Amino acid sequence: MQLQPNEGKKGITVIDGVSYQRLPIKTHLITKDDDIVEVAYQYGAPVLSEKDDVLFISEKCVACAQGRAIPLADIHPRKLAVWLSGHVTKTPHGIGLGMPETMEMALREVGTPRILFAAAVSVIGKKIFKKKGWFYDVAGYKARSIDGPCHNTIPPYNHYVVLGPENPDKVAAECAAKLGYRVIIVDINDLEGQILGTSDPSMDRGLYARILKDNPLGQDNQQTPMGVIRTVK
Repeated sequence: MQLQPNEGKKGITVIDGVSYQRLPIKTHLITKDDDIVEVAYQYGAPVLSEKDDVLFISEKCVACAQGRAIPLADIHPRKLAVWLSGHVTKTPHGIGLGMPETMEMALREVGTPRILFAAAVSVIGKKIFKKKGWFYDVAGYKARSIDGPCHNTIPPYNHYVVLGPENPDKVAAECAAKLGYRVIIVDINDLEGQILGTSDPSMDRGLYARILKDNPLGQDNQQTPMGVIRTVK
């Protein structure tokens, strides 16, 4: 299988003088009927070939396979969710918690007290210290990982809220055991990225976040929820 960078994305990045290829893999549409370990093997095994290859899988892909994609019609936001979502800064890179349904799921996933505390800290950060981003620092990755539909979401997920994956380290380890290669579960978009799970605790999460910072998977409907990181010799 010949892999090519997504349109408008760089295939190679250089970190600390080392060049890394980031090769996106196109898959079928992943749903709750899929076993993520088998999906990783189906698409990863034919392209993983070098000793240091690492398979990276988007957190949304894992979450969908875990049945953590919730139809909007099944979410009934409370008044607090409606009010809080109205105070979220909107960006062109995703809805985040800026709609009542995603905020409602954040309240359920993280808990109302923590979300309210995060909101209060966020106000202090913005008003007094002129700093942004404190909300998610306090609310944690479960809140940060919640995705709502936007204009480029692939159907049927343009009518769903997708939560963060459960046990990403365990998922990465299970995929690695099947493949015989290291695996990471990633949450990346066109603004930032973080590593949610690794198959080996010794893997440098900060390094892989830097390698994938510019999001080689894309943020449109490329349907490439996984890829290979390969060191250029």
